[in-house]
Amino acid sequence: MRVAIVEDDSVTRETLKLLLANEPQIDAVQAFESGETFLGNSDNFDTDVLLVDLDLPGMHGTELIEKVKRERPELDILVYTIYEDRENVFAAIKAGASGYILKGRSARDLIDSLLVLQQGGAPMSPRIARKVLGEFQKIAVEENPLSPKENRIIRYIEEGLTYNIIAERLGISPHTVHNHIKNIYGKLHAGNRVEALNRARKIGIL
Repeated sequence: MRVAIVEDDSVTRETLKLLLANEPQIDAVQAFESGETFLGNSDNFDTDVLLVDLDLPGMHGTELIEKVKRERPELDILVYTIYEDRENVFAAIKAGASGYILKGRSARDLIDSLLVLQQGGAPMSPRIARKVLGEFQKIAVEENPLSPKENRIIRYIEEGLTYNIIAERLGISPHTVHNHIKNIYGKLHAGNRVEALNRARKIGIL
């Protein structure tokens, strides 16, 4: 595995270079102080994995990731940074990073992350993984606009139950069922029963 490091801090850059150069499974290591320097010399080094910081002088790490992935979509990119805020994490992933590791982890963790990345995995620090999972869970909640009771009613509608039977099962009046169904149609942007059911299936309610 051939690794290119883009890190502006000279001490960190040299430490990483020495660390990786002593790893048997890493064949070659090059280190660059900026995204511009890497891009200007990337033709001279056949990189398998790019290890990149985000807070770089000049070109931001996210911009570098985007440029590299546009030119070499097959290249694996691992972010190695102190930043764990939502904006940086998701910007880097959206730009094309396949892994996101926070600085401060052990040398062994970093090497293992590089190996996992090369083997097709997506290594992430635990706190970053939780952020990503939390975001997907948040999206899932937002995609279902119905309340728990409305979810039950739309399922009853799918079963073909009448307003009276639904009302009996829920312990409410048929008029209240009618109001709930009007609200369901509005939330699902549906004009009728068929449209409401199709929309509910599309977003995973049914």
